[in-house]
Amino acid sequence: MAATAARRAYAAGVVRLDGVVRVDENSWQVARLIPVSGINGAEEQERRGTSALLAVLASVKEYGRAVSGALGAPVGVVETFIEVPFTTAAGKKATPDGLIRVTRGGREFVALVEVKTGRDTLDAAQVECYLDIARDHGFDAVLTISNEIAPAPGAHPCPVDKRKLKKVALHHMSWSRLHTLAVIEQVNRSVADPDQAWILGELVRYLEHPKSGAIDFDDMGPQWVTVRDAVNAGTLRSSDKGAVEVATRFDQLISFAGMRLARQLGVTVQPALTRAEAADPTSRRAAQTAQLVATGKLTGGLRIPNAVGPVQINVDLRASKVSAAVSVPAPAEGRQLTRVNWLLRQLRDAPADVRADAVTAWSRGDGRSELLGTLRANPGLLVEDAKRDIRNFTLTLTRQAGVKRGQGRGSFVGGVLDLIDTFYGEVVQLLRPWTASAPKIKTPDQSRDEPPAAAADDLAPVPQLPTAGLPGEPVLPTQAGPVDDDAASSLDPPAGATTDNSD
Repeated sequence: MAATAARRAYAAGVVRLDGVVRVDENSWQVARLIPVSGINGAEEQERRGTSALLAVLASVKEYGRAVSGALGAPVGVVETFIEVPFTTAAGKKATPDGLIRVTRGGREFVALVEVKTGRDTLDAAQVECYLDIARDHGFDAVLTISNEIAPAPGAHPCPVDKRKLKKVALHHMSWSRLHTLAVIEQVNRSVADPDQAWILGELVRYLEHPKSGAIDFDDMGPQWVTVRDAVNAGTLRSSDKGAVEVATRFDQLISFAGMRLARQLGVTVQPALTRAEAADPTSRRAAQTAQLVATGKLTGGLRIPNAVGPVQINVDLRASKVSAAVSVPAPAEGRQLTRVNWLLRQLRDAPADVRADAVTAWSRGDGRSELLGTLRANPGLLVEDAKRDIRNFTLTLTRQAGVKRGQGRGSFVGGVLDLIDTFYGEVVQLLRPWTASAPKIKTPDQSRDEPPAAAADDLAPVPQLPTAGLPGEPVLPTQAGPVDDDAASSLDPPAGATTDNSD
């Protein structure tokens, strides 16, 4: 009986110590400002996520300014509302998930908010309806929030009629981006008020819980396996729907990798795009698709503040390889071996399988390439010609690409994310750009009034004149040694000879 009672008490989390009943506190749930308990469906998940986000935007002014500022709102008082009812011009009822209002003096900025959680995607007709409502009421913008990631800054994952964007701006933020902005504020400790900082922490905790419906990028899409196999077989065509989808998903993966890295660094990390690509994401997607079809490769990049250069990501599906690379300008002075040693000193702890490429001046080829492990034993292997200046180093880390479409071990997404984290943490963050030494103060012996020091060529010994002249000519004394007295006397005029040179 006693043993049975003890087992029941243990199962209930009750422990007896010295006749006093103790309860195991490990089974207790901490009370949370934004609880995840009670979320039983997509509708409840969406409503709670919307309310939690908008409430924190209005409560934590630094976070509210970060989000509203990205929409073009002024710095002012942020007010938020949920499920605001409207009537369209056609007489239909419409209820956006939320509304953000920012006021400063006499200026007012208003944005309608449409939210999706989980795997739900935005509906173009619904977004266009809210654009019409915003235009009719003189609002400034419509903000959509979902787990869809825009392939480029300023792009929108949902195609809408561009004519509806003449008077109303359309913005999109993924839950990953909202999570990243909150973490950046946390890492930098930008929130001055401790109570507001705690509230922001509760939002971060909520968004990181799987029941919140805020999902990070974790899937290359249903066409991934088909496209991968077609690339290996050489049968992929630009007209294939899967080619465009995989190219778009890869750009989304690069954007998410930047947000994931930003959470660790506390700074904003953006995709490295040209001005043309940023202005026209459609052309970027078309070029990426054409490259995938022609070569089986996908490329992208990340621009990290104060890093020595952008991190370039290259994927070769035919070889099942993924690589990360960064270019480092070489020092502009010193011997070539000195420049190589300058690089190696900064990479003492970098992986030995990082490849270093040296680009020299006036070089037509690819230059020298060696692994860091080999160069540490013999740095001279990277010097192609001691007379040709090394202008640039490129460091590359290559890994096997995963084949699965999702995250986890052996997946493509997980492999790319792990490579970026490793390459930045063990290579890029160790590098510092070269700077020229400050000019030295001259000593009194090097006064500017004195002639400059002789060059090395000027210090060479003066060549002596030949000791024997041509036949029939007298031999003259040289300036390299003392003059021989006997030789000098032999040059005196003979007795009786005149020295009149009047002729």
